[in-house]
Amino acid sequence: MALPFRKELEKYKNINEDEILSKLSEDELKQLEHVLDDLDPENALLPAGFRQKDQTTKPATGPFDRERLLSYLEKQALEHKDREDFVPFTGEKKDVVKGEKVKPIFEEPPNPTNVEASLQRIKANDPNLTEINLNNIKNIPIPTLKEFAKALETNTHVKTFSLAATRSNDPVAIAFADMLKVNKTLKSLNVESNFITGTGILALIDALKKNESLTEIKIDNQRQQLGTAVEMEIAKMLEENSRILKFGYQFTKQGPRTRVAAAITKNNDLVRKKRVEGERQ
Repeated sequence: MALPFRKELEKYKNINEDEILSKLSEDELKQLEHVLDDLDPENALLPAGFRQKDQTTKPATGPFDRERLLSYLEKQALEHKDREDFVPFTGEKKDVVKGEKVKPIFEEPPNPTNVEASLQRIKANDPNLTEINLNNIKNIPIPTLKEFAKALETNTHVKTFSLAATRSNDPVAIAFADMLKVNKTLKSLNVESNFITGTGILALIDALKKNESLTEIKIDNQRQQLGTAVEMEIAKMLEENSRILKFGYQFTKQGPRTRVAAAITKNNDLVRKKRVEGERQ
């Protein structure tokens, strides 16, 4: 029974709607508009060229002549008198409006650190090398950054290591976490402004439970937010680690932020008390 119906539909597939509409009289078009207003308020059934209704009853003045219109507009523009300025220009400098002074923006100078030479000096345990700054060096390969971490495992002189904005990722963070589990010299680590996710940060946090030398760590401004669960782990670690005195991170949740502030205050108070006791002795 469905076959005759499908055959009936076939004859409507190749209908040229534009041709049919072009043959309708003005009255027939208006009548069609009224019908479609009820059936199709958005005019989705009409061809695109007919969706905008004729909104004027003014009779046409003649065929459209583009060149004639442009000539008329140009003639009108030339004949039109310019408007007087509210503040005529006299050539004199007057303090009509005082603009703010624009502060010049200075780009950071390139980091002069020799990456390969620094790596070799760490491996050689150079006693004169106590600080490494790789900040903003974008082209350090990930394997090379992991080599730095491996070399620090046995280094006994480097106290500060910074690799902010080096495009470091989770594998790099995990390599530095493994280093923190065995290193006994490093005091400060900066991994800010990188691509480290919660996975890499949690590895670093877990390593700090075993580390006994680090007193400062900066992890802020990663590509994605760490989330509440990671922030809670950070708070828990700092409550258990009495050696961390500075922690660089902007917490998004009030709970972890308050706990960390209390933990850092407590740790600094402990250091202060030990210093006072040492001075007394």
